[in-house]
Amino acid sequence: MRRLLLLVLVALGTPACDQGSSVSPPLQDGQLDPVENPHGGGVTPLPDPDEQSGRVGRSARRLTVAQLGTSIETAVGLPWKDLDARAASLGRADYALINAESTEPNLVFAKFLEEGARTVCLQRARDEKAMLEAKSRTLGRTLPDGKITDLTKLEATQVREMLVYLSTRFWGAPLRGEELTQWEGFFTKAAARSKTTNKPEEAIAVVCIALMTDSRFLTY
Repeated sequence: MRRLLLLVLVALGTPACDQGSSVSPPLQDGQLDPVENPHGGGVTPLPDPDEQSGRVGRSARRLTVAQLGTSIETAVGLPWKDLDARAASLGRADYALINAESTEPNLVFAKFLEEGARTVCLQRARDEKAMLEAKSRTLGRTLPDGKITDLTKLEATQVREMLVYLSTRFWGAPLRGEELTQWEGFFTKAAARSKTTNKPEEAIAVVCIALMTDSRFLTY
């Protein structure tokens, strides 16, 4: 009789229930069929940012010539007038011999960008030297009202405030921690040197040049 019962169960396709069976319990009304994990049962961890220069995801991309021109004018408040003359060397396609714009960071790009940074930053700093209202300035926005004179007299908090403002303006992220301390020392030396030549605006221009030629200004 027992043997006959087992044969009937096999014929009906109903497996005999036992303690080690892996058969799922019957679905209840309104219950969906189980769906397999499309990710294969696990999630691949993201790369370690410390091994990716602080980045996770795609590699950084250099600005195009058009993006560079817009970024310079936005950050400094003046356009780089010689940009079009340098555009081919900076990677702009002419669609005659070159039909794809180059965005590779190379020595030629770095050379001409430094030239542009010096031109734009020095001009803007000279213009701001005589601006009496801080709100009218771009680079010296956080400095006190009045003509810009001896920058070695600035307090440490004023120097840091200026550097945080400028780094945020150029990079979209403020300097902080040990790096802020290093930039403070950099500006202090530049201010002391500019005092000997009686050209205080050059200290501000030096910071502007350094910010603009940093990779954080050139990539996104």
